[in-house]
Amino acid sequence: MEKKNTWETYDVKQLKALEKLCEGYREFLDNGKTERECVDTIVNTVEAAGYRELNVLLKENAALKPGDKVYSVWMNKSVALFQIGRKPMEAGMNILGAHIDSPRMDIKQNPLYEDGGFAYLDTHYYGGVKKYQWVTIPLALHGVVVKRDGTTIELNVGENEDDPVFFVSDLLIHLASEQLEKKAAKVIEGEALDIIVGNKPLVIDKKAKKTDENGKKDDKKEAAKDAVKAGILQILKDNYDMEEEDFISAELEVVPAGKAREAGFDRSMILAYGQDDRVCAYTSLQAMLDLKKTDRTVCCILVDKEEIGSVGATGMQSRFFENAVAEVMNLCGEYSELALRRCLAHSCMLSSDVSSAYDPSYASSFDKKNVAYLGGGMVFNKFTGARGKSGSNDANAEYIAHIRDIFAKEKINFQTAELGKVDLGGGGTIAYILALYGMNVIDSGVAVLNMHAPWEATSKADIYEAYRGYIAFAKYADDEKI
Repeated sequence: MEKKNTWETYDVKQLKALEKLCEGYREFLDNGKTERECVDTIVNTVEAAGYRELNVLLKENAALKPGDKVYSVWMNKSVALFQIGRKPMEAGMNILGAHIDSPRMDIKQNPLYEDGGFAYLDTHYYGGVKKYQWVTIPLALHGVVVKRDGTTIELNVGENEDDPVFFVSDLLIHLASEQLEKKAAKVIEGEALDIIVGNKPLVIDKKAKKTDENGKKDDKKEAAKDAVKAGILQILKDNYDMEEEDFISAELEVVPAGKAREAGFDRSMILAYGQDDRVCAYTSLQAMLDLKKTDRTVCCILVDKEEIGSVGATGMQSRFFENAVAEVMNLCGEYSELALRRCLAHSCMLSSDVSSAYDPSYASSFDKKNVAYLGGGMVFNKFTGARGKSGSNDANAEYIAHIRDIFAKEKINFQTAELGKVDLGGGGTIAYILALYGMNVIDSGVAVLNMHAPWEATSKADIYEAYRGYIAFAKYADDEKI
């Protein structure tokens, strides 16, 4: 099938809508560089659009009716949105799913140390990264510190123009002959990804100088040991009322500093951190907000931990989503264990995650007939997995045909792809987890260049087509037609 450039299909009105959507997307990326920040942004947005929190409705013992909008947050890192349809939920839902975590570096629990006149924070990288890409670039620190009394301190340092930034150092080229002989995976070791956070020793007030047992002044003794580290601790205390031991109950993430930017002379692309998978999360969210009343209940789940296997209480493998569906069905007067199982089994889902975009500079890694192209429209991956489709959800032909029919009627531009050549490619999404309920699921999303790098690139046209595609799917998908 010939690949076409989606830009050629737009009229002036569509181009204006595209630019408006992408402007909002860049703002979403800037405000949500962590899962917690994404959830905060999402909650503020959906509440303004008339969504009500599930826990509040449960306390009120409220009854839900068609058209009602509900959201449920789990541990401030995952969120599920529901718009109640005209049909009973037992008939199934149309589900949009994406993840809001991204590759990064996490601060360890005992991180702060001094060496060679520098203060460092020790890190552990999160998700699949090329470690050498994270050195010598400006980095920001985002997250929360929770003190023993439950007080939560929010940190966001490195994004404003007057903020300091942080960085990981690299060996100068003049001394790097041995380093350059290493394989790319070993050029920068994981334990070397510690960020430099200071170089200035704590200045001691002369009035505070002490004397030793013989009455002699002992200035050196107080200032000599870890004076740079002491200076950082003083800053943390003064600015955040934070002690060193508070790192133990902190979740601090190191991400590239800087705002999402338009890319190319023609401004056709977006270059930003975290587009895997916030590009699908934002377009799914926006589709939910712009939906009118629907026959089937529509749900959007935006989850954590996909980059490390969807594990943990906030990952897709936990029961938070299933529990939320059960509570919503109960408020609709429909709940029973059998009705819940029928609801999930009859649901249709787009498991939305990014796909690898064709890169001419590395053409040998791709199958040109089965690869996504930037500007080619929304992407469908019938299967992902590695090599022999290991770990993959493999969507059935009837379901794909149903989606093709919807997209043809709504004139949605889309393409199909695989993640690279058979013996080279590999990857996973949350699709296989939802497929365990027996529902129809297919991987879909947006093509990304530089995937998992600190700065990833997407096409504005693909973002717009994903948004349009999600709306079309939410309105018309129905397992009874398959």
